[in-house]
Order: sequence, then C-alpha cells, then structure tokens
Amino acid sequence: MNISYKLAAPLLLALAMAACNGGGSPSVPSAGNTSADSGRNIPLWQATHSAVRACPGSRVGGLMQCDALIESSGISHTVPGWGPPDFQKRYNLPSSTKGTGQIVAVVDAFDNPDVASDMAAYRTEYGLPVGNFTKYNQEGKTSGYPKGNQGWGTEIDLDVQMVSATCPNCTIYLIEAKTNSSKNLYIAEREAVKLGAHVVTNSWGGGGGNPSKSSFDTPGVAYMASAGDGGYGTQDPADFPTVISVGGTLLSKGSGSVYSERVWPDSGGGCSVESKPAWQTDPTCTSRTENDVSAVADGVAEYDTYGYSGWITIGGTSVSSPLIAGVFGLAGNASKMKTDGGERFWTLKGKKQSDLNYISEGQVMGCPSQYAGTYLCVAGTGQFGNYSGPAGWGTPNGIGAF
Repeated sequence: MNISYKLAAPLLLALAMAACNGGGSPSVPSAGNTSADSGRNIPLWQATHSAVRACPGSRVGGLMQCDALIESSGISHTVPGWGPPDFQKRYNLPSSTKGTGQIVAVVDAFDNPDVASDMAAYRTEYGLPVGNFTKYNQEGKTSGYPKGNQGWGTEIDLDVQMVSATCPNCTIYLIEAKTNSSKNLYIAEREAVKLGAHVVTNSWGGGGGNPSKSSFDTPGVAYMASAGDGGYGTQDPADFPTVISVGGTLLSKGSGSVYSERVWPDSGGGCSVESKPAWQTDPTCTSRTENDVSAVADGVAEYDTYGYSGWITIGGTSVSSPLIAGVFGLAGNASKMKTDGGERFWTLKGKKQSDLNYISEGQVMGCPSQYAGTYLCVAGTGQFGNYSGPAGWGTPNGIGAF
C-alpha cells in the first residue's frame, strides 16, 4: 500500500466525522434522488479534493454516469493500492478453487479498446491465471464496438479487474452499450442475460425511480449495482428491489496483517423512492432501504493504459459492486435467485450472519436530520441488528451468505 495514501486516510475520516457531527455539514439531499453532483450534498472526496469523477456529467434526463473516482494517476513503478491478496484475505474467499464455469457480466457504456491487455497486465502483476474474457457490443456481437470514452474506459478496466480479483476463475463478459443513456445501458443489461450471464454488475447510476426496472428481473440471475458516491441518497438501478445495492467501506490493515473496515463516508444509501419489498422489515424507512451488502470502496489499485500511463489509485462504489459480483461467482448460487434482490441478506438467521463481517463503525455524509444517529446513516447503532444503511448487512466473510 502506498505510504502517503495510508497517512491521508485518518485525516479524511476526521474531516468526515466533523462534517457529520457539527457545523459545516453539507445540505441534505432529498431521499430517493441521486445525491451525487446534485449541488445539495458535497461528498468528502470533492470537498477535500482527494479525487475526481472518471465520468462527470448530468445524471438526469435518462443519462447514467459511472461511479469510479480517480484518487491518483500516473503511478507506474509501484502498485498504488489494495489488490487481490487483500480482498481475498479480508473476505476469506476461496478464489483459487471456486468460480470455474460461472459467467459474470460487466455492463458499461462506450468502448475501452485496451481492456483485454490491461486485464492481462493486472492479472500478471498479482499472479492470477489467464482470464477467460469476451467483449460484446449491446447487440451481443464481438465486433462493431461503440466509440471510445476515457472516463468510461477507466470504469471498464476497474470492473473487469475487480471481478478478476475476487473470482479469477470466473468467465467474464463485458457488454458495452452504445451510449450512457439508460435506454442503451438497459439493452446491454438484457443482452448480458441472453448471452448466459449468471451474475451482472453495474457500476453506474442516475435518475431515481426509473420505470424500466424490468431489465433487472430475470429469475436465476444475480444483479448488483453501485450505491453511488455522494453520501446519503439513492440512484437507479441500485434502488430497484430486484437489484442488490452495494455500499462502500474503508479498509485498513493493522499489525499482524489483521484487516478491519468501517463505513466509507461517501457511500450512497438510505431510503429510496421505490416501494418497500415484503422481505424488508426495518422500522424507520417506509420505502426500499439501501444498502444490502458492501465492500471496500477506497484506495484500490487499477491498471489503465487507455486513459492513463499504467497504475492508478481508484475509489467509489464502482469498486464494491464488481468485487461482490465476483463473490457471487465463487458461490455459484445465482440459479437460485428469483427476483428478490437483496432478500438473502435480509433473511439470514443465526450462524449464517457470521458469513458477513459486521461493520460497526462510521457514518455517511449528508444524513437528513430526521435520520441523524439512526441505522440509516450510522453503523453500530444496534437499532436493527447488525444492519446499517451505508454498509448493509456487512462485507463478505467467505461465500456462505451468497
């Protein structure tokens, strides 16, 4: 891990706590709308100038944007962040023995012509096996790809490499939509299922209650999406009841290589505009509550030669969703999915709860006053068992919960 980055993390956490607990806290976004770039909630990464969006731009009018955050770039001699050994150890994953035959699809917009070679370089760096990878356009063809886009290219590299990190034996499909409109992305989503994907990951979002959620409801497919990077607030498609909403954590490693996690202050989550599914029974939110599960969302290494010169440090729930997708690939249980989204996490009983690491510390930025101090914004309250809005039911501890 890059030393200068490790030293910066406590400072960012201190700023986050100050902003959440006292004067200077950002204004509150309305629940159920995308908080990122809304002008109502300034994320910590933006306030401290510690990252920039890979995909800036509007998230209204049917447009989606990727959730990748570029924390540093141009580092070519040192791998600058967390990598597969950290994920596999922290999350107790059988990455070397499981996942063969499982198809994990990544859906993104535009083209990254270097994705295959970048993935190969990433895998070589970490001693992962050669990847089984195929790139498609939104019509399911292995030619006629859309035009390239640097920001989305960074997102594409990230998604493919994070699936590789947790499930190196999985087959990975990349489906590239023509544009970042929800229309084209949702076409690509359906195409992923036609191509045989068991798991589909989406590291992008926008809107708030898009009626086209039928693109995410095929039985036997596990869908997941990034919760967003603007603090409290929700976005499509993560807020759809049929989609597993993935929040973000901060990962730390102490003496003796012992890992720990806390809430990433900029993780999306909270009460959405979607109707509450019957399997959610938390007491405070009367609509669909996010998140369902979480994973690291900060200080991660990525190899990108399309937009940059090699190794960069990346963050955002764009990291979390494909990491979790790889865990689903390891578990191989997607065929048992109905259209229940995160129900499996909300209905875990007894010992099964130990298959998730309980996140007991941290809170998100921009919490609405009516939810301040509650489980919807703060981990470790005990108000609804081990659950908190930003971290969901926790991070993987093996594959038993998946």
